[in-house]
Amino acid sequence: MQPCALHFQRLVVPHDRDRRLPGAVKPMAEDTTHRPWPKQDIDAAVLGALAHLYRGEVYRSTHWRTRLDNTTNWAVVTTGIALSATFSNTNASPLPLVLVGFLVSFFLIFEARRYRYYNLFRARARLLETDLYAPMLSGDKVDVNGAWHEMLADDYRTPHYHISFVRAVGRRLRSNYSWILVIQAVAYYGKIAIHPVPLTSLQDAYARAAVGPISGELVILAGIAFHLGWLIFALVTRRLDHLYRMQRSSPMEHR
Repeated sequence: MQPCALHFQRLVVPHDRDRRLPGAVKPMAEDTTHRPWPKQDIDAAVLGALAHLYRGEVYRSTHWRTRLDNTTNWAVVTTGIALSATFSNTNASPLPLVLVGFLVSFFLIFEARRYRYYNLFRARARLLETDLYAPMLSGDKVDVNGAWHEMLADDYRTPHYHISFVRAVGRRLRSNYSWILVIQAVAYYGKIAIHPVPLTSLQDAYARAAVGPISGELVILAGIAFHLGWLIFALVTRRLDHLYRMQRSSPMEHR
């Protein structure tokens, strides 16, 4: 290639440093300095044991979480069966929807008991996350003189629930079962209103709601009291949960 061609190529294809726009800010040099990890006051063997302990608590909480989901699935399936039986034909009785309300309530009680076990193992894992792993990950020293290890040790010596049964029922009710009960109530009203023909008077509603010797008025009043009672229970336990969260200083505390 001739010298003039080389000179022309240099003019057309400049170097990368010459391609920057006028006034462009040059990139700052990357800061390669890192804050050193502090040496922990906990022995390496103890840290290893705590790591295995954390894995075990996470596994147990996951296991009980799966059991919670199973109970909710039972409630959903039974509600679906009741809906199918009730709306299968226009002359079908709304009684399955009444019975499924009681069945869902029993499932709620079972799930609240399981939730107390789940909350026990979750609280232990959460305490390790907040007081052990969080300081280590943020580059701080773990407070070996803090109260977290004593609380954890006491919980292993004398295991106990960290949530009352009433509050556990309220949590599961607000999380899942309130929606199932709402669907059950709406479906019951829909069955009374449209089958076998659209509702025209309140007396027809009472006649359709009657269950054997039990009058329709009594059945409807019992249904209103049933759902209103669960609504009040959910609001009261929500208030109790709020007060507990304001007073507690650790997830391991029991009130």
